[in-house]
Amino acid sequence: MKTDRIRHMSVTAMLCAVAYLITFVFHFKVGFLTFDFKDAMLVLTSLLFGPLYGVGSALLVGLLEFITISDTGFWGLVMNVLSSATMALVAGLIYKRRRNLGGAVVGLVSAVVATVAVMLLANLFITPIYTPTLTLSDVAAMIPTMLLPFNLCKAVMNAAVVMLLYKPLISALRRTGMIPGSDKAYRVGTASVAVIVSAVAVFAAACVAVVVWMGGSAQFF
Repeated sequence: MKTDRIRHMSVTAMLCAVAYLITFVFHFKVGFLTFDFKDAMLVLTSLLFGPLYGVGSALLVGLLEFITISDTGFWGLVMNVLSSATMALVAGLIYKRRRNLGGAVVGLVSAVVATVAVMLLANLFITPIYTPTLTLSDVAAMIPTMLLPFNLCKAVMNAAVVMLLYKPLISALRRTGMIPGSDKAYRVGTASVAVIVSAVAVFAAACVAVVVWMGGSAQFF
């Protein structure tokens, strides 16, 4: 039991490190808003080991960003952790009760909806505090044109990355003995191909929406 916990913590630390590095390497920028794919790593942690690991990872990575590279202050930290923790928590809770492909899909779809809803409410209350020149009415007017599509695309793209990486990751971890179980049940089959094709299509559609519809841009480093 203690050995399993050490292994879980080791894998969690690895995924947190990858999540933190992602914030340096690549992100999308839409107006004054930016997003990256670190939430995918935190959701993967939640699916592997449970929602508490996912939420704890969201808090840890958010604090690391706040201390080292963030320029958005305390309220930026709150928004960052709230978004990541919501997605990891909802996906992890549902998948914990139904550990199969259907549970993963339902968990990720639910996580996308929950994250978008939470972030829209958070923007309504926090953005006027963070940016005093904006009123509640100003922020509400931004919901249909910027905040809703931005948060939706962010959540959808992170969910698509999770779908692409989960099976290869768990297969690799099982082969190396980091988590228990046989790798035989994780061969590429029709279901895997369908998941990959769907995830790539969803990711591509969200990219087009961000770049073409919202006028965003992809930035490296």
